[in-house]
Amino acid sequence: MQDQELLQDGLALMALGMGVVFVFLAILVVSVTLMSKLIDRFQPVPAAADTGRKSLSSSASSSPDDEVMAVISAAVHRYRSTRRS
Repeated sequence: MQDQELLQDGLALMALGMGVVFVFLAILVVSVTLMSKLIDRFQPVPAAADTGRKSLSSSASSSPDDEVMAVISAAVHRYRSTRRS
């Protein structure tokens, strides 16, 4: 009889714990949704960027990509050379 009572108490405790977690997550989802709506309502809309700046930034953006690729390649080469030793 004692095993049956322990099993019932364990199931009740499990249900209580899962219920608390469910309620907490539901409150979290509701609060994040409300904060998102508040931010959308009070945040000013960002201004559109000039088209002249886009052409300048697109030509300059290819250089950092090449630089990043070179740095990554050097890091991989160095890692592989130290692992072989």
